[in-house]
This record gives sequence, C-alpha cells and structure tokens, in this order.
Amino acid sequence: MRIPKINSIHYGGIWIASGLIAGVVVPLILWHFSRVASIVFMVIGGLILLAFGILFAIEMHQDNSKVPYYEKALKDEIKFDPSTQYAVIRSSICTGEKVAGFKDRKNGHFTEVMVIRTSEDEKRFKEIYGLESVRTEY
Repeated sequence: MRIPKINSIHYGGIWIASGLIAGVVVPLILWHFSRVASIVFMVIGGLILLAFGILFAIEMHQDNSKVPYYEKALKDEIKFDPSTQYAVIRSSICTGEKVAGFKDRKNGHFTEVMVIRTSEDEKRFKEIYGLESVRTEY
C-alpha cells in the first residue's frame, strides 16, 4: 500500500477543508447561535492549516521541481510488459495532441500514461520506462 503525498490532488484538499471548517465555519456557527467566540476551534483550525503548509513546503523542497511527484511512482502504477505491449505515442491529426502509452499486441487496447507537449516530455517518458524508441501512430 502506498500512502499518497500531501501535495497530491485529492489529499491536500482534505487538509485545507478540515482546517477551514475547524477554524472558520465551526466558530462562525457557534458565534451565530450563542454569541460566544470559540478561540479553541480557531486555534485548532489554524494549527491544521499550519501543519499542512509545513508538510507541503517540505515535500515541495524534497521534490525540488526536478521530477513531478506524480511521475515518481508512475512506473509502479502503470506496468509495461514488452512481451505483450509496445510503447506508442498517439497523435491526433486534427488537434496535434499527443499521448504516450502502451498498446496491447493482441487486442490493440491502449493504456494512456502521459500527455506529450514537448520533446522533453517524450524524453522523460522514455527515461521512466527505459525505452530507446517509441513509434508514433496517427
């Protein structure tokens, strides 16, 4: 089991939402109904947001913007079996959009891996999966 990093798309939102609910929404509701300021909830919400900010900053510093966090586990999440699949870049003749992935040799099923916007993206795709060449299909 792999624990997602806090700066992944689905995980960070939970931290931010819980901090805002505890620090802003609950105290406002309490103030509205009882006219009592709840400093405790404000402090708890602030601490949650502070913890999120610190963890997010640490993870971004560790990543150092060299390799996006979602690419680090890409090879583990989307497996490539050269005996049953081959690497291919699908390119749209209408829009020019390119998507790298793997095509099954038997049934032609295409598994998308990443969008290719520049030659650097293609180079990264090859590096991640240890490929020397990738054919392009239109």
